[in-house]
Amino acid sequence: MKYLLNAFLRLIVKIALHGYFKKIKVEGSENIPKNVPIILVANHQNALVDPLLLATHTSLNPYFLTRASVFKNPIAAKLLDLIRMLPVYRVRDGFSTIQQNQKTFDQTFEVLRKNGTVIIFAEGSHSLIRNLRPLSKGFTRMAFGLKEKYPEKNPVILPVAMDYSAHRRSGSKVRITFDRPIPVDMPASKSGLLTKSVEKALQKLVVTIPIENYESHLERLIENEVDLTSKKDVELFLKTGEVPNPIRTHGGLKNKLMKIFHFPLFFLWLWKSPSVKDKVFDSTWKFLIGFVFGPIWYFSLFWLALDTPLGSWALAFLIMAWISLWGNKNPQE
Repeated sequence: MKYLLNAFLRLIVKIALHGYFKKIKVEGSENIPKNVPIILVANHQNALVDPLLLATHTSLNPYFLTRASVFKNPIAAKLLDLIRMLPVYRVRDGFSTIQQNQKTFDQTFEVLRKNGTVIIFAEGSHSLIRNLRPLSKGFTRMAFGLKEKYPEKNPVILPVAMDYSAHRRSGSKVRITFDRPIPVDMPASKSGLLTKSVEKALQKLVVTIPIENYESHLERLIENEVDLTSKKDVELFLKTGEVPNPIRTHGGLKNKLMKIFHFPLFFLWLWKSPSVKDKVFDSTWKFLIGFVFGPIWYFSLFWLALDTPLGSWALAFLIMAWISLWGNKNPQE
């Protein structure tokens, strides 16, 4: 029953994500191996949206490692368990909690022993900045811990990059890029080599804007309609000024229409927005508001269309809401 609930939830989340984003492009899916333990190592730029995209746009049915603080609420803990999230304790959570990580690692070993998949955001934190931050060693500990406990298993590390045209906006574009798997074929004493190999693979995939004069570079890229999800296009523009595949960003009117025909959801976001201190969570909250209250809004319009004197107006509003949702296209950042 838990597996069926998880599968159903992933299906409806996938549908909702395609309503929230204008385009979700997956590249390199042929690099995803089968029948081996997979530790998927990804960059982290968009809070809960990152794991939701990875859970719904592969057939891996993965488990996730996430910070333990989000498990404090008992209801949230049950929901997170349902979507296969496992807690990781950090020093900031208190030294006494660090030992609890062994239980989490033991759980991941059992998942991997069955040729399952565990996703880890190895940067250790999230950021809207478009570049790759240094990787923590959690994934190497997991890989070598599995080999020590189950010597017959041969895990691989699967690097994946996630790039967004506009992290905090609906109607934007996402690109998910899988690289070739990296075998864990060295002794544990050489774990630093594995970290460097994975870091090098991710640097090859993740869109990178130089930290020096970052805001200036980003402004130029947006003004020249460079596809911010394409590493190749971004690098070409920064080197030569060429824009091979310009992204037309004249989507302001369509976005305004979407807000008008979804005004209860938009007002909920306006109410919630001031309390969201970490802006990396903007997209997460917008998606959750739409995911929970969007169906209620559509059902209300459908009921008004069928059973009230406002029928024709409600039906027209419902149709326009759907059209504006699928036509929503937001400019980059």
